[in-house]
Amino acid sequence: MPTFHDPVADAEEAYEALRALAHQTAVMEDPRQIYQLLGSLSAAVAALGQTLHQIARTHDVPDHDRLHGRSQVGVRHEVSWELHRAGEIMSHVAGCIDRAHEAESQIIYKPPTPAVPSSPTEEASRPGFGL
Repeated sequence: MPTFHDPVADAEEAYEALRALAHQTAVMEDPRQIYQLLGSLSAAVAALGQTLHQIARTHDVPDHDRLHGRSQVGVRHEVSWELHRAGEIMSHVAGCIDRAHEAESQIIYKPPTPAVPSSPTEEASRPGFGL
């Protein structure tokens, strides 16, 4: 669960969730889930872009009291530039996912067919009444 007060812990949790998602989507057994998945991924990527811009803004404001030496001003500018750039890229990625999400809404998948038991013993081994 997100903490809403510890950004490092929340980032770690987001990483673990994305790792699990990558594992689970290696084989999509029910393609009807893709539409909802794309909607959630689009929102997640947009939030990541916003997060990157917000982190970059930390380096946008001159804060010479917290720096040790002038050379760090240039480094802060580089960090800010790269994070803002990544945030913009995430905006483009979110747009691509949005368009895929919209196109996915036009696809109609057949529901999965229920498995038919291959033998009477297989049917008997299942729990229930077996009517």
